[in-house]
Order: sequence, then structure tokens, then C-alpha cells
Amino acid sequence: MTSKIQSIHVKGLEGAVVDLISRYNNKILLLIIYNNDCLGCTGRAIPLAYEFQTKYPVIQVIGIHADFKNREGTKTSITRIFRNGQIPFPIYIDEHHRVYDQFEAEGTPQWVLITENGTLFRSFFGSQANAQNRLYYAIEALINN
Repeated sequence: MTSKIQSIHVKGLEGAVVDLISRYNNKILLLIIYNNDCLGCTGRAIPLAYEFQTKYPVIQVIGIHADFKNREGTKTSITRIFRNGQIPFPIYIDEHHRVYDQFEAEGTPQWVLITENGTLFRSFFGSQANAQNRLYYAIEALINN
């Protein structure tokens, strides 16, 4: 995948609209598109995202809560999934699941790995072992090249 991403518009937890490509310019981005109602997301993917953030400091992990009808996220509901109430990496809200659709997500969690020049490198669905392995290999390939 070599598509240059022009913009990724999301809403911050305080309500301001943000373009992630502009805000995190020249950084490798690992997006996790998730929903609080997805047990694989909150039980496996979010902890894995935190692990990636600590293991690979060169990568900026960003959570994107995809809003679906009757499954919308708020600052309170998003914060509540963390035991200590502290969000370990930036999380934004994807109103009307536009970013989810932008990346043609197969479901949640969807991982999107973006190069420092804003090019889509890889996208994976899932949080189980096979998806985790593919994601590890993709990160290693990107940061070691």
C-alpha cells in the first residue's frame, strides 16, 4: 500500500476538530480504530497499543474511537476503560465512523500504520495472535528500513 494520506479528521475529547496528518507531521503513526463495546478492543488491542507505544518510542500510537449508532464515545466513557483513569496515548473520536470508512476497516480493532511522510504502509484487522504478529512484523519492517 502506497497511498499518500491527505488528512484524517477526528474530534478531540474536548470537542475540537483535529487533522492527525497535520498534528503529527513527520511521525510514524500507528492508529488503532476501536470501539468501547468491542471486547477484543478493550481487552487485547488497547493494552497492545500501549505496549507498542512503550516498546517503539519512535512511533506515535493514536486511538480513534469509531462512533456507530448507539455506540458513541464520550470523554467519560473513553476514559472509563482505563483502570487508573489515565489515557496512555492520544485518543480521538471518529464521529459517524468516517475514518473507519476512510480506511475501509473490516471491523474493530483496525490497525493503520502510516509512514513519517504520510503514506499508508499497512492496515490490519483484529487483535488475536495472528493479527498481532503481522503488526509486529510490519512495525519492525517500517522502522528498520
